[in-house]
Amino acid sequence: CFGAGGAARRRVGGNPVAPAEAGRAMSEIPALARVFSYLSLLTVGGGMAAFPELQEQAVHVHGWLTDKQLIHLYSVGQLAPGPNMMMIVAIGQWAGGLAGALVVLAAFFGPTAVLAYGVAAAWKRLESWPWRTSIQKGLAPVSIGLLLAGGLTMAKGAVTGTLTATVAAAVLIVLLRFKINPALLVIGGGAFGFLVMQ
Repeated sequence: CFGAGGAARRRVGGNPVAPAEAGRAMSEIPALARVFSYLSLLTVGGGMAAFPELQEQAVHVHGWLTDKQLIHLYSVGQLAPGPNMMMIVAIGQWAGGLAGALVVLAAFFGPTAVLAYGVAAAWKRLESWPWRTSIQKGLAPVSIGLLLAGGLTMAKGAVTGTLTATVAAAVLIVLLRFKINPALLVIGGGAFGFLVMQ
């Protein structure tokens, strides 16, 4: 819905997308600001809720990255402290250099922070409003649906055969049955990929 930018022309066949050159990087700044401000408003229930549209805009519309690069960045983001959607900064840097990274950071987290502050203040004033509980109950399944859509979108690119499906199922079972830091599973998956999936 935002139109393809100059970065899309950097893709050659199925080859990975290269970082933008300095001149072209600056031309991507307006598109980065528009796209990530828009994505910010889709993160109902968490950053994963915006993943399908992030993939559409970053990969298919603007060509800033490939599907594999996006999934790789998201996986690495699981290891970093703080919100896993901090990986968007790497997309901004890749497409627009340092300025792109800073613009994406402000565009993605700024609108949501302002909106959350306003909604929290209004929500507190409406504490005795009879419709408040009904709205909360209605929003909860919407959040779950958005998160599932994001997870399925990522799975289409990451689960590409029997081996990767087995790894995904094993991780799911481990997380459901044991209390374990997900970062350890990410590290284990990376080591497994290095040893087995070359």
